[in-house]
Amino acid sequence: MLPPGLAFNAVSKKALAASKSARLPRAYWAWDEILASNRDGYFPYTPATNLLYGLREALHTLHEETLPAVFARHARHAEATRRAVRGWGLEILAADAREYSNTLTAIVVPEGVDADRVRAIILDRFDLSLGTGLGKVKGRVFRIGHLGSFNDLMLAGTLCGVQMGLALAGIAPGDGVGAALAYLTAPSESPVLAAV
Repeated sequence: MLPPGLAFNAVSKKALAASKSARLPRAYWAWDEILASNRDGYFPYTPATNLLYGLREALHTLHEETLPAVFARHARHAEATRRAVRGWGLEILAADAREYSNTLTAIVVPEGVDADRVRAIILDRFDLSLGTGLGKVKGRVFRIGHLGSFNDLMLAGTLCGVQMGLALAGIAPGDGVGAALAYLTAPSESPVLAAV
């Protein structure tokens, strides 16, 4: 729910002692200046004020929706995305289906297709930014994130952009969007729709 850039650190006395004798050059893990300023209620660098306001709003949003509902929404969007991928005739990057992520889905492109080219087409044509493959799967996969402040309509738009982009990249996708929408709108699949 909060843009990246803010982190929380809990530093034990043991970690502080280890940092005093560490010989590696460091910036982020040098605690002395931060601790000295914190004693007087200050921070020694430019504070990320907008992120702190964002954190307050994100926590308020999480409290309103409740964590169980957030986790259920992420699981629902992940399943809809996986159904889209299968509908496109593509593979999900996971050795074991029990290890699927509810935060993002990595999609394997067909042999001979450059996933980064597919991503570039989608970004250029639809202003939709997808994640790249990392490490040994670079150029073989792209990633769709489905977490945070994200709803059914946003997911449907994302999946439509990907499906159109796959076609533009020369991959003839099946109707993955239709499979995802069928899942998202099925009353038995959606606690929200079942309650209406």
